[in-house]
Amino acid sequence: MFPCDFAWGAGTAAYQIEGGWQADGKGPSIWDTFCHEKGGRVFGEQDGDVGCNSYELWEQDLECIQWLGLTHYRLSLSWARLLPDGTTRHVNQKGVQYYNKVIDDLLACNVSPMVTLYHFDLPQALQDQGGWKSSDIAAIFDSYAKFCFHTFGDRVKLWITINEPYVCAKLGHEDGIHAPGLKEPGVAAYVVGHNMLRAHAMAWHSYNSFYRTKQDGAVSLAINSDWFEPSTAGCTEDISATERCFAFTLGWFAWPVFVTGDYPEVMRSAIDAQSEKLGFRGSSRLPCFSKDEPAILGTADFFALNYYTSRMVKPGGGSCGKMSMKSDRDAEEVLDPSWPLCGVSWLAVVPHGLRKLLKYIKDTFSNPAVYITENGFSQVGPLQIEDAQRSEYYKETISEVAKATQEDGVNVRGYFAWSLLDNFEWADGFSVRFGLFHVDFGDVKLSRTVYQSGREYAKTIIKYKGGRSR
Repeated sequence: MFPCDFAWGAGTAAYQIEGGWQADGKGPSIWDTFCHEKGGRVFGEQDGDVGCNSYELWEQDLECIQWLGLTHYRLSLSWARLLPDGTTRHVNQKGVQYYNKVIDDLLACNVSPMVTLYHFDLPQALQDQGGWKSSDIAAIFDSYAKFCFHTFGDRVKLWITINEPYVCAKLGHEDGIHAPGLKEPGVAAYVVGHNMLRAHAMAWHSYNSFYRTKQDGAVSLAINSDWFEPSTAGCTEDISATERCFAFTLGWFAWPVFVTGDYPEVMRSAIDAQSEKLGFRGSSRLPCFSKDEPAILGTADFFALNYYTSRMVKPGGGSCGKMSMKSDRDAEEVLDPSWPLCGVSWLAVVPHGLRKLLKYIKDTFSNPAVYITENGFSQVGPLQIEDAQRSEYYKETISEVAKATQEDGVNVRGYFAWSLLDNFEWADGFSVRFGLFHVDFGDVKLSRTVYQSGREYAKTIIKYKGGRSR
């Protein structure tokens, strides 16, 4: 059902698990700043200062990874832990030592690391210079990427440059609910997304030119997308609205990389037209790529997909004239009442949506190799170690992935559950639990306990890769 070299993994991100926010020379990140500026930004005024304390308890995380029998582990590097001011002018050797140990320990246990360079935690020093809104950030990121390729690339064979640029752009610079907490509707998100694509492309070309021959790795960016379908099957207006949703989420970042080297035409035309209505004469809020910079097209060695849920779509209506991403897209997403909700209000349980999305990616982006780099199920409220519903979700979802590979011919190379541990879930703090292992944040030892879903995921891995059952 799955090839013998299929990647069975789980993921985490530095700010969400590491803690040690000031330890051993680490510089502050935008999430440190965002959480420390109180005022209802994060659930319960919580922060990631300690998190799962993986900076000190890495060996416990490794035990969890081994217990599950993972073949791969996805982690992110804290940019500010390695380069406190964001640049290579000052390298924090303690940070280098930490990640060297993590990578070496994984390999010693026959677990392959998938390393993300940027997972939402920009060094505050760079934010003070304009952050992702600054055109200079792409070259700065490229320098950081080259440092990481040089330092760790002899052992890391799977790289993600940037995680979920859509989320960073929209939630961090349009809605203001993620760091850096900016609310600049209709403008900043497009600039940020553009600079992230430029940064990714520069880093990919650097790897391709200077490191690929010796290191033989693969580089991509992780793109998040829901599955979208028309609210009313066969309705022309709903179909068009669905196409716009795809263009303004998945297509925003996948189209330039995999199809044309530029944004989807429906996205470009809608933003250009709305920009003119709003008085942006002779210019658009959606930037253009420069021919003087490295090409965007072809800068992914595989398709990295983060999928969580699905949405029904119909025309938005009533939003025209307002400067926002929503008015440009003019489409409204709604939940099908038959889909059960999973813990949080935005996450409907739709395993079959992943299969449909994988087929869409195959057909739209010339059948790339796909790694599902995030997929998960949240728990809120009273703790349930015996989380039968989540166990069933993983079973059904992996079954849908199998159908996508066997029946639809999608070239899926791996599946990474989100996440290894309960952790700091951004604006939701510790109120939402995605872990395969529960972390007791009320215990000074931050003890880890496997959920039923973790036990069942371990059995699934053993079933398909062979081995002794637990």
